[in-house]
Amino acid sequence: MKIHLTSVFVDDQAKAERFYTEVLGFVKKHDVPLGGTDRWLTVVPSDEPDGVELLLEPAGHPAVKPYRDALVQDGIPLAQFAVDDVRAEFERLTALGVRFTQEPLEMGPVTTAVFDDTCGNLIQIATQPR
Repeated sequence: MKIHLTSVFVDDQAKAERFYTEVLGFVKKHDVPLGGTDRWLTVVPSDEPDGVELLLEPAGHPAVKPYRDALVQDGIPLAQFAVDDVRAEFERLTALGVRFTQEPLEMGPVTTAVFDDTCGNLIQIATQPR
């Protein structure tokens, strides 16, 4: 068994597509209209086109808002992405205007930072020892 697809709920798929591709560097894998303005919109790492897909899922279900609001209020990231160097990625993303809620923090052998994805979620980036 392996993870093939996971999702983050987003307030606006077009805005999320721009942020996740133009700022974070993912590439669009699927973009299938589902009726109305909703789409089956997935992104993947640019260096892993057949890797795990991230579904930028519309946040329309009534349970999503209170769930995400509670996570954000408590500073809990919805997802974690691996990066080679948290500090370098923090500098790169900060220069692009990304707002961090937690600057790089060393926690034993792991370094993390948390940013606002502009679409209703906190996302953690982490570097783990090799």
